[in-house]
Amino acid sequence: MIVTIDGPAGSGKSTAARKLAARLVVPYLDTGAMYRSIALRVVNLGADVNDAEALVEIARAARLDLDCGPTFTRVKLDGHDVSEAIRAFSVNSVTPYVATNQRIRDLLVEKQRKIGQSLKALVTEGRDQGSVVFPEADVKFVLDASLDKRAQRRHQELLADGEEVSFNQVRDNLDRRDRDDSRQWAPLLQPGQSVRIDTSRMSIAQVVERLVDHISQITGRQS
Repeated sequence: MIVTIDGPAGSGKSTAARKLAARLVVPYLDTGAMYRSIALRVVNLGADVNDAEALVEIARAARLDLDCGPTFTRVKLDGHDVSEAIRAFSVNSVTPYVATNQRIRDLLVEKQRKIGQSLKALVTEGRDQGSVVFPEADVKFVLDASLDKRAQRRHQELLADGEEVSFNQVRDNLDRRDRDDSRQWAPLLQPGQSVRIDTSRMSIAQVVERLVDHISQITGRQS
């Protein structure tokens, strides 16, 4: 069974997907980590983010390996574990340049599909999982929340990680990313294409229970 969870940054989809995968006892794939890893490579190389061709070559040359378990996605870039390094705010700022490069998306979509074919069953989250990568997924979700709520969540995460960044910086970053990213999951907002859940006033536990309930209704699977 393949379950996709799409939506904007800060909507809670990463944590919800990880916890849902644990409930279902299937691997969890964090596709955003793949784009962040390429962005980290761009940062480390000091490349010009406006040079689209250079970004593609950086992505092509990257050795990207993912270990997908029921509660984690560990990421190795060029042989080094970067699972924590890719969460830095400096990487956030570069990620949109990577994620909006269609040739890079094509490279990573192909890799994501190969992972899905290998694993057979998984919970995968990102921006285009249900619309592009796994259009035949068994269950598709879109998680969303207000911009201010999402910025608050992400700001707290960054502060907890020792990042010195203001709430307004985080909010502005998310706002810019939304304008670029929203078209990826827009097809899923059409009637009958997915289950949309607004997480603005929900705890992660409540979100996961809602996901499990929907999966049970659609597939008859209990967890």
